[in-house]
Order: sequence, then C-alpha cells, then structure tokens
Amino acid sequence: MAFARFLRFTFLVVFLVLTIDQRSTAQQTQPLTPPGSQNSGQAGHIDAAVPAGASAAAFADATVKEAVAPPEPGAPPRQDASAPQLRIGGGDLLNISVYGVPELAQDIRVNNSGDAYLPLVGYVQLAGLTLDQAQTVIENRLREGEFVKNPHVTVFLKDYVNQSATVTGEVTKPGVYPILGTQRLLEVLATAGGLTPRAGRTVTITHRDHPDEPLKADLPSDWAKAPKDNIEILPGDTIVVNRAGIVYVVGEVQRPSGLVMDNNEKMTVIQAIALTGGLTSVAATNAAKLIRTTPTGREEIGLPLKKILAAKQGDVDLKPDDIIFVPTSFGKKAAARTAESAIMVTQSLAIYRP
Repeated sequence: MAFARFLRFTFLVVFLVLTIDQRSTAQQTQPLTPPGSQNSGQAGHIDAAVPAGASAAAFADATVKEAVAPPEPGAPPRQDASAPQLRIGGGDLLNISVYGVPELAQDIRVNNSGDAYLPLVGYVQLAGLTLDQAQTVIENRLREGEFVKNPHVTVFLKDYVNQSATVTGEVTKPGVYPILGTQRLLEVLATAGGLTPRAGRTVTITHRDHPDEPLKADLPSDWAKAPKDNIEILPGDTIVVNRAGIVYVVGEVQRPSGLVMDNNEKMTVIQAIALTGGLTSVAATNAAKLIRTTPTGREEIGLPLKKILAAKQGDVDLKPDDIIFVPTSFGKKAAARTAESAIMVTQSLAIYRP
C-alpha cells in the first residue's frame, strides 16, 4: 500500500510540472500585433506593439500608468519641473528625441525666426518656449498628425546662443554672462564682481525685445529690506550700472578724497569739508577755490571758505565732478596754481561713500 501511494504522489508531481511548463511556453510564443497592421491605423504610422488579446482600453490604461511610473532602464530622463527653466532662442542647438522611435532623434538648430524643422511635422515655432513647453508642442504635433501614438518627446539644450546678459558700467568685471534659469539682479551683479566705489545707486536695464524702453531701478543699501528691487534678469538684457556723482576735496584737509553723491543727492561745501575730517591748521581759508566743469571747460570760482564756515555767507551747493581746493597759507604762489595742482591730485585720491 505504501508503495502504491508513493507512485500516485510521484505521478501527480510530474503532471503538475509538465502543465506549468506548457503554459509558460505558450505565453512566450504568443504572437504580437506588428506595426503597420490593421490595429495601427494608416500607412506610415509608427505605433507601439499591442499584445494580442489585450483590449485598447487596457493598453491605454497601461500607457498612462507607464507615464507616471519610474522610467524603465534605458528610457530618457524626465525634466525636473522644479529646476530653473531655460527659454529657447534663435540660434540655439537642440537635441530632440522620441522615446521608442530612434529614427526621429536628431540635433536641430533653431533659425533666426525662432522656427525648427522637424521630420514628419515640418516647421515648429519654439523660440520663447521653455524646454517643457517645447516638448509638449512637439508631442501634440506628432499626435495630431497620427505619426506617433502616445509620443514621449525629450528636448535638451546642447548649445545656447542668446542665454546671456551684458553687464557694463561701474562693475568690477564688465562682460557678457550666461543667464541659465531664473536669475535676479543681485546674482548677476555678484557674478560681475560687484560694484566699484564709483558706482551710483541706479542701474539701467534694457530688454532685448524692447530696446526703446529702458528700465531704471534703484539699488537698495540693504537688499534684505527691499526684495522687490531684486528684479528678474532675462536673457538678452543689457545692464548698465550708472556712475555716481563724485565731489573731490583736495589740499589742506585731513583726508583728501572723492565723495560719492548717491543718486546725485544734494551736497554742500560744509558737508564736503566735514566728511573729509575738516581743515588742517595751515589751511588758507581765504584762498580756497571751487573748480567746476562746464560745457565750455573747467572754471575756477572763488570760494570764501572762511565766511562760509563762520556762517557769514550762505553755503554753496556742489555739483557732480566739482573740485574743492584748499591751499596752504604760506604763499599766494600755490593758490595761483589752483587748477593744475588740484586736478593732478584728484587722479590718485581714494573714493569714499558717505
């Protein structure tokens, strides 16, 4: 009896193994519907193979799940929606590929009109679009023309031409700098080495698309308190940091220097003398001169500094590039050489911002 039970058990195991093996072989050899058959639409249509026996609804549902699922090995990486977005411009070189259709992968240069010629769909306007927007436009064209079913397009920017801004004026390193993604005014100025001591508090920004409408912006002393002034810089912008008005004080003062007039604010003679530490003990206050640049050249103006400091005469408003020269009191000969001496000294002065 025991031997008979053993034979029955052995026979049952062999039967189950053979049955499972036959089912596995049948599934592996099940035919697939080839592209271009009746299920794939019109001639020339590129389609993904649909397993035989599967309904169209089930296949579409599987395609949607695949779109939101992690990419399979070898599939092109998806664009990160949180990453800074570049905008395509004329002259840019793009790499465009369609997942599963290697015949459509190619490098395409956007022409000066902003168009790119793509196989099957023809010219497509891409200038001004982000990479994600360009992918969507190309996918729609492929889908609407019934060239590719459920296309997955990837667009990469291989070479950018117009993704840059020009920074000039009173910055340490004027030049052309790339604008990749979203960048603000403070970032661009920092890339250009920051401001020079002669920089004013205003910048002029000219957009490439509106060259006749320059925008003037104020540079705050504290960016943390004025985040709204940290405006966005676009590719193609030209940024000019304006030079501040400077008043020079030379001669018998404690600290001969150039004083920055932020935004060309009002500054008087007394304020300028005070900012340079005051007069020395040998200053000739009766022989001081104001040298002012006029349309006809430099002009020397007598400056009654002694009366002004004694409040016997009204203070004098200064203009950008004015030079106050205070000579020594031991001779009129030095005072006679006012312009020549003062102008030579201003070339080596340190610049201070009050």
